[in-house]
Amino acid sequence: MAFRADDLGLPTLAAMPSRRRPLLLALGLVLALLAGCGDDAARDRVSGDTVTEQEAKVLAELLHADFERGGADFTETAPYAEGALLTLTGRVDYTRSIGTAQAVTTYTDGRPQETRTLFFTPEELWFGDVPGLAGALTAAALPPATFVRRPLGAQGTSPQLLDVLVQLVLNLSARTGDDPRAFLGGGYTWQGQRSINGHLAAVYRLASGPTVAVSASDQLLLQYVTPLPDQDFQVTITLADHGGREVELPADADTLNAGDHPEVAAQLGM
Repeated sequence: MAFRADDLGLPTLAAMPSRRRPLLLALGLVLALLAGCGDDAARDRVSGDTVTEQEAKVLAELLHADFERGGADFTETAPYAEGALLTLTGRVDYTRSIGTAQAVTTYTDGRPQETRTLFFTPEELWFGDVPGLAGALTAAALPPATFVRRPLGAQGTSPQLLDVLVQLVLNLSARTGDDPRAFLGGGYTWQGQRSINGHLAAVYRLASGPTVAVSASDQLLLQYVTPLPDQDFQVTITLADHGGREVELPADADTLNAGDHPEVAAQLGM
């Protein structure tokens, strides 16, 4: 699959935001919610208006609200090359920081789409539907397995694009809120309203580029859109149906640990 960050010039995993920092700031999220986000309130605002103190209080709790709700369904898209689109569709358990998704790459040049089943935590990534896995295990006299597991960002100094994408999904949650003062006078601006999956949302932009859409009805994060450093495409994460999720990681007996069998992992391009 064409997911290698080496070819895309993506940042190293070490350069990605740490989840130990205040996550709204670490991700550079542009997050806000209008207090009274109806049509009358929107008419009184101009695109580019800064957030208010009342909005800042909502912003400070936004990622914490994702954690408190327990999880969500998500769709994440990355048009990483001309004619190539990578889409992750899955669910995330924010209480335990575990997610799963189908990763599908589609092409416009006639090539067949490529599909992987993923499971992920902040430390590790599991791959299913790996071409050649059964044959490689047989050749190495290893027992059958459905998944290959490796550390997140394990390949050299530059992670694969998938590593970056799953980390972004996990980072849309925080165990505590942020200081509302961090969102005042820092370039957070209102960009208008639009509908996302049938929900009215307020859209905000940070001076550095990312945008976020927040539901007017329940004050939850609906969409996060961000460019990646040194890239000419944006990643879009859309959350839906916030609530508890049960995600069970693959069993060890059904998983090849790439670190224990590096020769097999290398043969599979892992």
